[in-house]
Amino acid sequence: MEYTQLGRTGLKVGRIVLGTMNFGPRTDESDSHAIMDAALDAGINLFDTANVYGWGENKGRTEEIIGTWFAKGGERRDKVVLATKLFGHMGPDGPVWPNHDRLSALNIRRAVDASLKRLRTDHIDLYQFHHVDRRTPWDEIWQAVDVLIQQGKILYVGSSNHAGWHIAQANEAARRRGALGLVSEQCHYNLVERRAEMEVIPAAQAYGLGVIPWSPLGGGLLGGVLRKERDGTSASGRSAEALANTTVRDRIQSYEDLLDKHGLEPGEVALAWLLSRPGITGPIVGPRTADQLSSALRAVELRLSDDLLSALDDIFPGPGQAPEAFAW
Repeated sequence: MEYTQLGRTGLKVGRIVLGTMNFGPRTDESDSHAIMDAALDAGINLFDTANVYGWGENKGRTEEIIGTWFAKGGERRDKVVLATKLFGHMGPDGPVWPNHDRLSALNIRRAVDASLKRLRTDHIDLYQFHHVDRRTPWDEIWQAVDVLIQQGKILYVGSSNHAGWHIAQANEAARRRGALGLVSEQCHYNLVERRAEMEVIPAAQAYGLGVIPWSPLGGGLLGGVLRKERDGTSASGRSAEALANTTVRDRIQSYEDLLDKHGLEPGEVALAWLLSRPGITGPIVGPRTADQLSSALRAVELRLSDDLLSALDDIFPGPGQAPEAFAW
């Protein structure tokens, strides 16, 4: 496994990040434990989760599964850089009781203690804001974070789904307090969805944040969806909705045709493309099975030629340069 620095921290993390969203809802506890063991054996050390994973009435279940895995010992916890997230409320779906969601100091305090209990650990290495909270001032958020760091409950803080200006606003507020601020950003980024190149990734690079793309296969679009369709497996969910758009379908067909000529697997190329992009720490993969994890690991060893990268740009053109590039 290749390793890289997580932003401007001293943390060394693997170029593939283990996402755990499927643990509980789609992968049972035993298989989830087996996948985590296989990931650790392969050198993957950054495990990403969130307090709401498990969803619905089972919110928190994914953290619990990770916690029972840590409890098996074998230095599992010591070898893992543990990342979790907060924002959404943890009660039943429906109206939210005040101060039980978002990023108020009160909810941050409640959420971190609850996650620590489920995860069966005394600290979280990377505590991430799952979404932007437009109601809570950054000074309040950083004050709460300062306390948690002093207590030893968290080490670093990251963001998820933040715009470029949110990253700037957050880190300028932290700078005024003499704090480290955000060290990473999880953003929606893949060959199909490249808008993060406009401002999110440049902002992250300017402030020294590691970038951790989520949905690297575009909700399944980049995983050989049309090939599977020909084999009798219909697309579902977001993939099916996207493929109803003729332009999207044509691009995915061109993508798969291109990779067929090179004898390459679509999902592995999609991950390898992300690993080739500047500023990227590593994409989050959410394997439901050990085979899916093995496929993701092969992407780390895959080197894409300049000609292939150019052809991919032709199929999935990026958004172009950031607006600042057009200044006189």
